[in-house]
Amino acid sequence: MFESVLSRLKKKTAKNIAVFIDGPNMLRKEFSLDLGKIKGLINKMGTMKIGKVYLNQFAPGKLVEAVINQGFEVSVCVSDIDVIMAVEATETVFNQHIDMICLVTRDSDFLPVIVKAKQHGKDVAVILVDESSGAALKNSADYVIILDKERR
Repeated sequence: MFESVLSRLKKKTAKNIAVFIDGPNMLRKEFSLDLGKIKGLINKMGTMKIGKVYLNQFAPGKLVEAVINQGFEVSVCVSDIDVIMAVEATETVFNQHIDMICLVTRDSDFLPVIVKAKQHGKDVAVILVDESSGAALKNSADYVIILDKERR
């Protein structure tokens, strides 16, 4: 499935991609998610023009530094991360230089972002860490990539 998604994307024109990563849901010890691998995957789909990782105010400094070192912008949130991430992702829908919105999350709360992006002609990809997460996301996105343990 993973390879077929990439081959479908390669057949289309190059994409300018905005990536939004839900840090508290995805950057957990049990997932061992490697942001370098995520960035490599994004680069196979197109060019990452916006790359943001959302963290809460309790995120350790080393995590913030590691995220920055991988080439992502960090957004440290003191309130509800999902709301801030959803608002910023939705704003990006109206950026004429962005062709695709990519959400890296397990949270189906981002379904309205997908709906709005598709209404405005954007492709939407979701990157998940397991088959059981984000059923609404999987059923709504144009491209779904599920990372097994070897690809994290």
